Amino acid sequence: MRIPQPFFIFPVFYLAFLILISNPSHIQAKESIYLDTILQTAKEVNLHDHAYWHTLMHYKKDLFGISSLIDDPDFFLACNGKTDPQAELLATIKSFFKESDDNKKYSICRFIARYYWIKEQLDIDPSQLPYPECERFEKILGQINPSSVSLIFPTSHINSPASMFGHTLLTIGTENKSKLLAHAINYAAFTDETFGPLFALKGLFGLYKGYYSILPYYSKLQEYRDVHHRDIWEYSLNLNQLEIRRLLMHIYELDSIFADYYFFDENCSYNLLFLLDAARPSLNLTDQCNWWIIPLDSIRIIKLNNLVIEPAIYRPSKTTKINKISSLLSKKSRKMAMNISKGIMEPDLLKGMECTIEEKRGICDLAVEHIQYQFTKKAISKEYYLDRFLKTLKIRSLFGEADANYYDIEAPPEPLKGHGSNLFSFGIGREHNLSFQEIRYRPAYHGLCDNDKGYKAGSQIIFANIVMRYYSSEKKITLETLDCIDILSLAPRDLFQPISWKIKTGLTRKPTLDGIDHSVFNLNPGGGLCYRNNLIGLFYFMAESDLNISGAFRKDFTAGIGGSIGLLKKPFEFWKLHLYVRDIYYGLGDQHNAVQATLLQNISLNTDMSLTIAISRFKNNDTYSTEAKLYWSIFF
Repeated sequence: MRIPQPFFIFPVFYLAFLILISNPSHIQAKESIYLDTILQTAKEVNLHDHAYWHTLMHYKKDLFGISSLIDDPDFFLACNGKTDPQAELLATIKSFFKESDDNKKYSICRFIARYYWIKEQLDIDPSQLPYPECERFEKILGQINPSSVSLIFPTSHINSPASMFGHTLLTIGTENKSKLLAHAINYAAFTDETFGPLFALKGLFGLYKGYYSILPYYSKLQEYRDVHHRDIWEYSLNLNQLEIRRLLMHIYELDSIFADYYFFDENCSYNLLFLLDAARPSLNLTDQCNWWIIPLDSIRIIKLNNLVIEPAIYRPSKTTKINKISSLLSKKSRKMAMNISKGIMEPDLLKGMECTIEEKRGICDLAVEHIQYQFTKKAISKEYYLDRFLKTLKIRSLFGEADANYYDIEAPPEPLKGHGSNLFSFGIGREHNLSFQEIRYRPAYHGLCDNDKGYKAGSQIIFANIVMRYYSSEKKITLETLDCIDILSLAPRDLFQPISWKIKTGLTRKPTLDGIDHSVFNLNPGGGLCYRNNLIGLFYFMAESDLNISGAFRKDFTAGIGGSIGLLKKPFEFWKLHLYVRDIYYGLGDQHNAVQATLLQNISLNTDMSLTIAISRFKNNDTYSTEAKLYWSIFF
């Protein structure tokens, strides 16, 4: 029987159709058309100009256009992606459609924050991609189980130049609310440098690489609170679950990626703001910063943008706790506690001593805290620590529990309650029988006579202080001072025996042997001891050296050694005075002797406004002069 022609031809066409639709080149062509459509849409809507794309890529305007603050080439997919937002966006989209090598994370996982945002903006169909989701990230997210975010501020440690402004980091809280199980997100310079001044110098010029890291929060607590003498403030942030997810996606794609670390701008505080901008796209916190930023300023910016949930939580450092216990004991009892901690005295001798139970309890508690502190500082071996710690605890158990609030530490004023870090002053004065007007601008941070509320008493950290003076009778303007650095740490002697120190360098006007003031480069380091007395305040003395360089000197320089003694007193909460005398003998270069006696009085009108009266008497060889001035300051 003959088969009709149409029935014979149909299977042939059907087979050809099956071959056509199963042809890989046809599928690739279809995928290519879809990708081309996505790329074209991205161009048409100028997606590369979107603020959130610039946030994810850390793009900022500079003198030459736009550039990313990320310096690691592994962060970019386009060869010119650091400076070309569009090229990087298109390269990123293309990467989503590519198969990945076995030894490399596929693109939507490597750059997961970019993926989810681009997918949402361009309505990308995940079924068109070789890898529609990042299983690794979802697994990590499930393990963390995030529920909240807090901003952490370890306060300044004035004896460490790397920590003199404090630090900021974030913590990711878990559902069970345990701080020990929280994760800390940190950005810091990667260095083993232990010499503080060298760290600060290299940090000024971006000679360190900065990395983001995620660590258990308890390890950071131990590092800052128990080892580095730093009290901690915690600020809860009102981020919701979606915002927390965005934040974690961005930190995930920054893993092992570096950016050059700069001490004043691209530092820990500034780079953490990118994470919050990624979490809540409407914030744009990084655009609200000045050309420099310090941790306190970043916290103020975050609070001004209504991210902070009140109140802040205060966590005192190990040294603060030790000093609290020490303050409740007599001098003899403090010495016994230290002898127990150092192994000079056995703790069981306390049983037969004639003193109160409270005193014995305090001696043991102080010894236990100090033993723990020594161990965290790696000053004693683990064997010694366990032996001495357990022996002391055994004796301590004989004396019962202290009252519940006996060792409570009253929280100091919150750092955000203090004055602003920028200062502008206007003053009038008289010197060499000439009247003058003076203006001063200081971008950072705190002076010795400024209101201590929210700051460490006895500390001074000044950068880029500039003073201009106008002599009306001579119609002359002079640059009186340009302080690059002016740091003074008056650390009262206690159980930890700190050393007080100072460093000042910059341009200043000084008289030369011709009796005329000239602008000179000055370098003035020093070190000494400081003591606290409840009646007279802080009393200190320092050995100093002083170097001055200028063509106005006969030998182009003068250098000498000497010292200073001073008293810092706060008669009332609003009134602070600083009296000091300084004597330097310059034995190198232009030889002469210089003596200065100064009384500074600062009256706080409110947190951000003050009046200062300064009177100084100078002796330069056999020439005497007096300067007096009054100036009004506003902090912002």
